[in-house]
Amino acid sequence: MKRKLIVGFILTVMLLALVGTTACDSIGGGQGTVSQQEVEVTRGDLTLSVAGNGKIEAYREARLTFGSAGKLDKILVNEGDEVKSGDVLASLDTSSLELAVNQARMSLTQAEAALTQAELARYTAEYNLENTRNSGDSLQLALLNTQIALDTAQINLSAGVSAVDFYTVQAELNKAKAYYDYVELMGKESIWNADTWVLAMDTAKESLDVAQANYDNALAGYDSNQVTLLKKQVEAAEASVAIAQKNIDNLDVNIALLEQQLAAAEHSVRQAEQAVDLAEYSLADTQRQLDEATITALFDGVVARVLAEEGDIIPSPSMVPTTILQMINTDRLELVIEVDEIDIPFVELNQEAVVSVDALPDEEFKGIVTAVYPVPTEVGGIVLYQVKISLDASGESGIKVGMSASADIMVEKHDNVLIIPSRAISKNDQGQAIVKVLVGKQTEEREVVVGLDDGLRVEIVSGVSEGETVVVEVKVKSMSGVSFF
Repeated sequence: MKRKLIVGFILTVMLLALVGTTACDSIGGGQGTVSQQEVEVTRGDLTLSVAGNGKIEAYREARLTFGSAGKLDKILVNEGDEVKSGDVLASLDTSSLELAVNQARMSLTQAEAALTQAELARYTAEYNLENTRNSGDSLQLALLNTQIALDTAQINLSAGVSAVDFYTVQAELNKAKAYYDYVELMGKESIWNADTWVLAMDTAKESLDVAQANYDNALAGYDSNQVTLLKKQVEAAEASVAIAQKNIDNLDVNIALLEQQLAAAEHSVRQAEQAVDLAEYSLADTQRQLDEATITALFDGVVARVLAEEGDIIPSPSMVPTTILQMINTDRLELVIEVDEIDIPFVELNQEAVVSVDALPDEEFKGIVTAVYPVPTEVGGIVLYQVKISLDASGESGIKVGMSASADIMVEKHDNVLIIPSRAISKNDQGQAIVKVLVGKQTEEREVVVGLDDGLRVEIVSGVSEGETVVVEVKVKSMSGVSFF
């Protein structure tokens, strides 16, 4: 990690003034000396930075390929051409793809028509099943009506038979027979005289003949066409009752049959829906192939390379992806650097950076951290993380894609703070940071609270004041009595 100290005010001629050397004492039996140097406590701006190296990249870069196979028909641009987003750059011969799209559209129309028919059949099956389920009350009512009709027919038949007064006529006949037998008995036993008996027999015979005739007529009326019709009406009513009862008995069977028909209709609908989905997928796929037979610019930029020629046969991208054109956008340049794993925790988005380009040594460019990649790379056992920096550089800056560059990312900055050399800090027995402050001609140890430390200079939060002098002890090897800071 490279840490740099940037101090404002040009650090009042120099950031830290060397006041003087007060003593040089030999220590360690000739192994070296301790140089005591007096340094003034000053104010300045202290910045902690993280450095890395990398290559300049375009803000956007794309390698354009066709999404389908075919013969390269046209290339409409040359290398270096500026293009706008959506511009057509190249195209394949699309005659066969256009035919496939039309066929797919026709297949989809047929599948949709079949689905409509299947749905109509399902609606019909649902209607029939619902009506049959709701017909139970109607069938019961029909059975009741047929039973009423049967009872009515039976009553009419009985009324038709009784209309001839059959039983009365039969009683009269029996009465006439009994009287005739009585008169005949009286004559056989000679109870009556002959004349009276003969007259009584004639009268009894005449009454019997009349009664017999009435009885015969009653029997004839009983078997007449009117009664026969009434009997047929009764038979028809009985048949209607049987049919109505059978309809009720078959209701569950009919419902089960209609449920099967509905299930079959629903299955047909699902098959038709699947056929429509397949046809839609086929159309979308063929349309995609047709669309992908044309390469358009994804963004405003420049054609960097043309890697194919008209007439080339382009294989399917699923087999051999073939780059046809390369585009870049240089409106905004980026630098991707590699940062050591020790330093990466300090790097955050939107931190400022100073970028130096190797090809432009006299120039410095500002930048902003736009991405910190979470996955590291390992080079020679060193774990590195990539950091992307967006550059504030115009097209006239002279920076080109691919140039080597380095960046110092400002991870922390404290303005107008007290600063002393980091070597002036030591620790006492309790582990508290201390410095030696020159008071008059004597030094005294003083506890301090330190802040930002870049490895060379350290911020003092409290414990000393601006303008005071601290003593820095540096152990160096003896070199002809010369010591240096």
